[in-house]
This record gives sequence, structure tokens and C-alpha cells, in this order.
Amino acid sequence: MNDDQLLRYSRHILVDELGIEAQQRFLDAHAIVVGAGGLGSPAAMYLAASGVGRLTLVDDDTVDLTNLQRQILHATTSIGRKKVESGRETLARINPDVQVKTVATRVDAAWLDAAVPTATVVLDCTDNFATRHAINRACVAHGVPLVSGAALRFDGQISTFDFRDPASPCYACVFPEDQPFEEVACSTMGVFAPTVGIIGTMQAAEALRVIAKIGTPLVGRLMMLDSLNMEWNTMRMARQPDCPVCGKAHRE
Repeated sequence: MNDDQLLRYSRHILVDELGIEAQQRFLDAHAIVVGAGGLGSPAAMYLAASGVGRLTLVDDDTVDLTNLQRQILHATTSIGRKKVESGRETLARINPDVQVKTVATRVDAAWLDAAVPTATVVLDCTDNFATRHAINRACVAHGVPLVSGAALRFDGQISTFDFRDPASPCYACVFPEDQPFEEVACSTMGVFAPTVGIIGTMQAAEALRVIAKIGTPLVGRLMMLDSLNMEWNTMRMARQPDCPVCGKAHRE
């Protein structure tokens, strides 16, 4: 680290559990953030501010006026622009040393299979059930930790799936792909703006702790937020041996 970096990240370096070693891990890391909306905004901003060296920001959408109530990567002047381009400019203002790659397409299995092995950690900040499962499959296949968040109305949830841990469940263990699922979007149900901020910020915290190898990540735990009453509940999750994605028969 040079003198400017030592000063910029000094408040991390002063924390005993972090120090120079963890900060260097942040600088050397590559995080893929899929989704540059309500969750991806605070997640990407805190990763950039914390000095994660490379960020890949993925989103195929453009900024709309209705996004601005919660998607803090973007401003009124961003309306009509690609979210990833608007996001890259915001992240550059926060920390110009971070390398930001933008992908303005919806990810598919082929893209994920090529990109995920290059990542230290992947953050699922999407609102699409099929995309969530595609990301999960790629992370399982390549053994890359996945931090998954979701939010709707006043409800939020977050968990970390670390496939380097043989006891870790995967997203499909908890939300099977073949179970009946009614997909709803905040465009029809609405969302309380700070809820996505809370969950997205926690996704950044989980990703940073995974990179730094500190603390106890949310592996095997699903934290659920009721922001109307500001209550948290935690559900324990176990890996399912018959899971079609990470079960034993599918790992051999």
C-alpha cells in the first residue's frame, strides 16, 4: 500500500481484527455484484469505499424515475442511462482507485461459468428467481462464496453460502428451484426504501468479512428483517443431501 492508501483506509487498519493484512486482501479481491438496483447500490458503494480492488457490476436495465426512491447509485441526471454506467461513475467518485467493469446484459449460465471462477465473492442483488438459481449453480460449481439478499415491502432477508465449507447449504437447499413460487416485484408490491439499504449494506459487510476471513459469516443462517417493526429473526438452515445442485450425488 502506498501512503495515500494507508491514509484512505486508516480507519480499517486501526481495527485489530482487520489491520494491514485484511485491507490488503480487500485490495487484491474481485467482487461480482449482480444487480445495480436497491440492494446492489449500497453493496457496491461500500465495497468500493472499503477498497475492494476490482468490482464487476452487472445489470441490463436503465435508470427510471421510480428507481430513485431507493437506488442510491443513481441520480436524477441518470434517468434513461444504463444502470451500470451510472453506477460506475458514482463508484469512481467514491474511490477512483477501484477498477469497475460493467456488464450491461442479463447474466446467463455461459457468462456465469466464465466469470464466477475469477471472483473472490459474488453478491446476488437481483430480484429474479431464475437468475438467483443460475448464480447459485455457478457458485457451487466453482466453489466461490455467495452472499444473497432480497427485499420487498418491509421484509428483507440475507444469507451467505460458502461452498468452501462442506457443511454449507446452497440457495437451492433453502429455496428449491422446483417448488411452487409466485414471483412478485417491487414494481407491483412496493418496497420501503431503507429496507434495501439495510440488506444491501449487510451484503457488503458479509462479503468483506468473507474476503478478510474474519468473524462468523451467515453460513447456515437466514436472517429475516421486518423493518415495519424493526425486528430480526434468524432461521437455521442445513445442507440437503438430496439437493439437485449441491447434494452429495451431484458433487461426485
